[in-house]
Amino acid sequence: MKFPKILVAFILAASSVLMAQQKEVSLEEIWSGTFREERLQSLQSLNNGEEYVVLNRDRESGAASIDVYSYKSGKKTRTLLSSNDLDKIDSFQGFKFSKKEDKILLSTEVEPIYRRSSREIFYVYDVKSKDLKKVSEDKVQEASFSPDASKLAYVFDNNIYILDLKTNERTQVTKDGEINSTINGITDWVYEEEFSFVKAFEWNPTGEKLAFLKFDETEVPEFSMDLFGKDLYPTQQVFKYPKAGEANSKVSLHMYDVKFKNSEEIDLGDKYDVASEAKTSEDFSDFYISRIKWSADPMLLSVQVLNRHQNNLDLIFVDAEDNDATVVLNETDEAYVDITDNLTFLEDNSFIWTSEQDGYNHIYHYDEQGELLDQVTSGDWEVTNYYGYDKKADKIYYQSTENGSVNRDVYSVKPNGKNKKRLTERTGMNSASFSADYTYFINSFTNVETPHVYTLHRTKDGKQVREILNNSELLKKNEPYGFSPKELSTININGNDLNMWTIKPSDFDENKEYPLLMFQYSGPGSQSVSNSYFSSNDYWYQLLADKGYIIVCIDGRGTGFKGAEFKKVTYQELGKYEVEDQISAAQKLGERSYIDKDRIGIWGWSYGGFMSSNAILKGNDTFSMAIAVAPVTSWRFYDTVYTERYMRTPQENASGYDENSPLNHVEKLKGDYLLIHGGGDDNVHLQNTMRMVEELIQANKQFDWAIYPDRNHGIYGGNTRLHLYNKMTDFILEKL
Repeated sequence: MKFPKILVAFILAASSVLMAQQKEVSLEEIWSGTFREERLQSLQSLNNGEEYVVLNRDRESGAASIDVYSYKSGKKTRTLLSSNDLDKIDSFQGFKFSKKEDKILLSTEVEPIYRRSSREIFYVYDVKSKDLKKVSEDKVQEASFSPDASKLAYVFDNNIYILDLKTNERTQVTKDGEINSTINGITDWVYEEEFSFVKAFEWNPTGEKLAFLKFDETEVPEFSMDLFGKDLYPTQQVFKYPKAGEANSKVSLHMYDVKFKNSEEIDLGDKYDVASEAKTSEDFSDFYISRIKWSADPMLLSVQVLNRHQNNLDLIFVDAEDNDATVVLNETDEAYVDITDNLTFLEDNSFIWTSEQDGYNHIYHYDEQGELLDQVTSGDWEVTNYYGYDKKADKIYYQSTENGSVNRDVYSVKPNGKNKKRLTERTGMNSASFSADYTYFINSFTNVETPHVYTLHRTKDGKQVREILNNSELLKKNEPYGFSPKELSTININGNDLNMWTIKPSDFDENKEYPLLMFQYSGPGSQSVSNSYFSSNDYWYQLLADKGYIIVCIDGRGTGFKGAEFKKVTYQELGKYEVEDQISAAQKLGERSYIDKDRIGIWGWSYGGFMSSNAILKGNDTFSMAIAVAPVTSWRFYDTVYTERYMRTPQENASGYDENSPLNHVEKLKGDYLLIHGGGDDNVHLQNTMRMVEELIQANKQFDWAIYPDRNHGIYGGNTRLHLYNKMTDFILEKL
């Protein structure tokens, strides 16, 4: 029988599509980077606003270069510096410009310490003379140019030094620095982790003063971790870690006079919590200095001081000429006040500030005395990023959830709140990187159907100038797998419409029953459900979907971007309302005809591991399986800043800590439970899992567990992630 050519072609095409859809994704592909998105390299705008620089690297030779590109054309205009032209170094890992861009600080031999900190060998490159100067023979931290680039400040062995780049004179600013005792100019562990900064010194705009923080860690208890390595004897890492309710570092602010080479401690007044039982002595000042920043007045330093309960924030101005301190703005909250980097000073020293004081995070404009001039934004939505103020256009640029909490858009608005304009057009997650003079911005866009696309836009009207980079090749690569879409929706749980995404099997049949796996993080102010493309975990979920699972993620109460009340309902009760929402959601989903209510599992990492552990214990009739990776099992084990922000101290709120601790509910375990941790986790200590293991053993409860030796909170390196996800996949396939 002879078929028409058109019919034959149709049959072949249909067969090809069917075969393509049958291609299964593998864990090896996921964790080898097969589905990695192309991202725009970290770029930095030059002062002229017309050009930007990118650090490029030759993969074969390892050589690094700082290349200059035109915003408008996207074409490379020149190479500012190449390591091929340098005699003293083969390459460099990072760079920083001086204010006038006449000198470049190059970082080499970078040695990571914790999440944000590192030690490095630094060099200073003079753009005009092409001279290259080594800063120190030692690896130092947080090197920073003075405003005129004549000097460089840095930290070595917990002391601050200033190097005169003209005379090579080196001045030791502090001399009392000592490991695990006194820190100058950089933050301690808990500040770095929870207040998200390491460099704790700032040059004033004229280079005459250096403001810095000092941390007295003497009373902070030590934490130790055994690292097994490959030598005959293990080593031990010992560092100061203040657990909830224990002593913090005593922090103080100091002002150094560069000319006279002397320092003076600044009196910030009584800022400690009288009610706190965590003080170790009568004069222990329990407060945090969460930010320091020089204002538009070169002799006026702004200091943000937070009480230990973190519900009372003072914005203080320090006059660097007489070191007098004045409280300019005070903000309080029944729960806690969040710290941001959104403080911006205008030329008249009025300032932009963000706050949740009306129930949603919005932008405010205050004069130099702290008197409110205007509430710039308002409404039942959140400002999620503040980009800056353009003096020439008299506009503020920000990102917000005005188009729904799972979306982001970029806007401009006058400081008085008028003439607001949406600068982005596509619905999804939009973010912006502005040129130095705000002429252009690069928009990063993604949604559930689109991997990241980078486009250049005119700031004045948002019009697209050109496309810079897209991920169309990734979409082509994904086609043969026939991946299921990530479906966005809401589910009404405990009186709230919660954001949810769902991934179903590609051959989903609503007349069949499927097991359900729930993922969540659930930490305060977090977001796991957004209008964005697949992450690495989403490809793993596609693998599980191919094997007949439905995967769901729900952001319950306590998560972010729906207003302060929604976020702060979990205050003093971490693990209560969030767990109730996951249990209720699982029960409601289990009522759907295509979900097997007897085969519902849940998993999470870190806070999510705390949640999944509680869920299988408190929801033992709902969840038949749980995986907890690097979980907190008692908030008594976690650090002061994070934990007390949401829970107060254990001395004040013992029931809040204990009633929602998985350690106290182990007897309720019915289902299959897998517990995983990294042995070198400096953040959520292995202690959490070891205590959980002991409680389960004493309750005679069977469970599975795995420890990854010497791995930190991220549990990665070599084949570690692949092994971890193989283990979790096998557990799910066997138990759920």
